[in-house]
Amino acid sequence: MKRVVIYTDGACSGNPGVGGWGAVLIYGEAKKEISGAEKMTTNNRMEVFAVIAALEALKEPCILTIYSDSRYLIDTMEKGWLDRWRKNGWKNKTGNP
Repeated sequence: MKRVVIYTDGACSGNPGVGGWGAVLIYGEAKKEISGAEKMTTNNRMEVFAVIAALEALKEPCILTIYSDSRYLIDTMEKGWLDRWRKNGWKNKTGNP
């Protein structure tokens, strides 16, 4: 199985405000850069969307190493927040989407 390294980042000017995201996918010598923007968003949303977009860019299952400077994103994966959100119909502890 291919091993792919992904670097991601997201940012926002104001929170909420204008935001952007970017990701770099590396497989061997091949490198692909992707990015995007939103007119009204949050920093956390851009951080998460960068990873989602990178995963969507993959053409087949791969072994991944993902790098992010976002504590929110890292905690989402390491603390099981993603699994809990999925079980709760994508709502937080207070029941809000």
